[in-house]
Amino acid sequence: MRVDSGITNVSSAGTAVQVSNVTNRVKYVVFKALAGNSGLTYVGESDVSASNGYELSATNTHVMNFGEFGGSVPANVFYVDSATNGDKVAWVMILEG
Repeated sequence: MRVDSGITNVSSAGTAVQVSNVTNRVKYVVFKALAGNSGLTYVGESDVSASNGYELSATNTHVMNFGEFGGSVPANVFYVDSATNGDKVAWVMILEG
């Protein structure tokens, strides 16, 4: 296993931004909205938006543990969006291989 991490900036609110273009499979991922954010951020797939994403307020986290159930998903399926220009989401992934 290996770890990948980063911070994804949503420069233009209402626009989905891919978290990582890595194609390795993810067993575990944590998303955290940064404390300096002024609006809500959303985590989801390529069509993520305020109406269908997992909502995060500043400093909130969201954990997905696919490995717990014996599964994994490609790292490049995760996207973030925000209600405010320039808000950011930090993330850490545990990847297979």
